[in-house]
Formats: sequence, structure tokens, C-alpha cells
Amino acid sequence: MMTQSPGTFSETNSAEVVSARHAACPNARLATVMTALIRHLHNFAKEVHLTQDEWGLAVDFLTKTGQISSAQRQEFILLSDALGFSMLVDAINNRRPAGATENTVFGPFHVADAPRRQMGDSICLDGKGESCLFEGRVLDLDGQPIGGATVDVWSDNADGFYDVQQPGIQPPGNNRGVFVTGADGRYGFVGIKPVSYPIPDDGPVGQMLAHLGRHPYRPAHMHYLVTAPGFQRLVTHTFVGGDEYLTSDAVFGVKASLIAPYQRLQGQATQWHAPFDFVLAPT
Repeated sequence: MMTQSPGTFSETNSAEVVSARHAACPNARLATVMTALIRHLHNFAKEVHLTQDEWGLAVDFLTKTGQISSAQRQEFILLSDALGFSMLVDAINNRRPAGATENTVFGPFHVADAPRRQMGDSICLDGKGESCLFEGRVLDLDGQPIGGATVDVWSDNADGFYDVQQPGIQPPGNNRGVFVTGADGRYGFVGIKPVSYPIPDDGPVGQMLAHLGRHPYRPAHMHYLVTAPGFQRLVTHTFVGGDEYLTSDAVFGVKASLIAPYQRLQGQATQWHAPFDFVLAPT
């Protein structure tokens, strides 16, 4: 059946004319997404009366964003993070029942083959930073322990860099580890008290933040990826309470429920204690 043509392209009907070109798209979801994208993009240009020079600057910005990206650095993810878009997509796709631990952004520094370690091991290999005991339980919504849960952890070092950012400087696997809970659902390991650090700001995204009067810093945090059969995958952080950037995280990842107590220990080899329980929602 023929659909009525919206006519030739004009400022008034621009989105409708462009979207009509993919009316025969065999992928319904793709057609829905692209139609909405075109509509909002065209309405944006009309709302702000976008100039040709401004659009040229935007194209140049996106080109440079692609050019600086590599296997070690994904500037487009950084852009998505800095615009709050990563957190929005994460929130839409990780709505959880009350009581379940909240998700936050995954970040670009996870390593799939991190070292598997025994409970209680230290993940700090470079000897820097203030030592911290991280421990707690992995629980279900009824408060019952989850045995066999995998707890994958990673953080920056005391200088604010992840090991993958400093090959040849930091030992591979520094401040990383994968642990598996026993029947009691408990996890525990020694790391360092994380420090706040800037996201990479020597590229287009950093220039954008500077022009907007924004700083590039993330508050100190420990990353967690917690998985168990029959439960939703949890990607989250625990943030250091009192950090100066908690209310202005460059990537909008902070949630109040994820701010953990970091307690100073006196007269012990380990300097800090950070207890935190993770509650998983069923699949």
C-alpha cells in the first residue's frame, strides 16, 4: 500500500520528509529509533536557530572525537558520560525494586581477564596509597546470602590512574581482582582508599568541559561488577563519603545510596575499613 508523500524538503516538514525515506525499513525497532532521532535532531536545530558555522564546529568536534579514540581510549564514551547520557541510559535499563543496590556507570577501565584472587587477598601491587579493607555480603532481596557470586573489583591507584592507563608504569592487574563468595555470601579484600581523579581532559571532551566552565573530576570510588546465577548483573561503585566532588561528578555517577562509610582504623596495619553489602534483584 502506498503511503502519502510528505512532499519536498522544507524547513517546516524536514523531519517528516527524511523519515519517510525509511518507511520500508524491515527492522521496526531501527525505524522507530531513527524516526525519533531525526525528529528531535531537526527540532533542536530549529529551536536554537543553529548557524552553519556552529554546525561546522560540531562536525569538527565529532571528527576529532573519533580521531583521538583508540583501543585504549574511547572518547565517544567519555562524551556520553560527560553529557549525562550514559547515566540516563543506565537508569532506563536498570530499574530495580526497592532494597536492591543501585547501578551506576560501567566506565572505560574494566578488564575482562582480571586476576582471580582468594578472599582476603590484597589487590594493590604497587605499594602506593592508604590501605583499606573492603568487606561485606552479597544478599538477595530477602536478606539471604548468595553463595557463588562473582565480585569483580577495580580502582585507580594513589596517583589517580588505572593500570591500563599506565602500561609499563603500574604492574598489570594493579588494584584489580575477581572474588567468589562462599555459602555465607561474604566478600573481603584489601585495596587502597581510592582518590578522586580527572577524566581524560586533553581531548575534545576536555575542551568542551573547559568551555562550559565545568571541571573534569570524578569523586573517589571503588568499582564493582557483581554477578550470580538467577540474579540481575550489578554494575556499581562505592563512593568515599565526604569527597569534595560528590555533588559535581563529571559523569553524574553518584547516587546517595552508594556513598559508603570509610572508617579510619587506629593501631592496625590496614588504615581504613569500608563495609558495604550488595543486594541483588532476581532476573
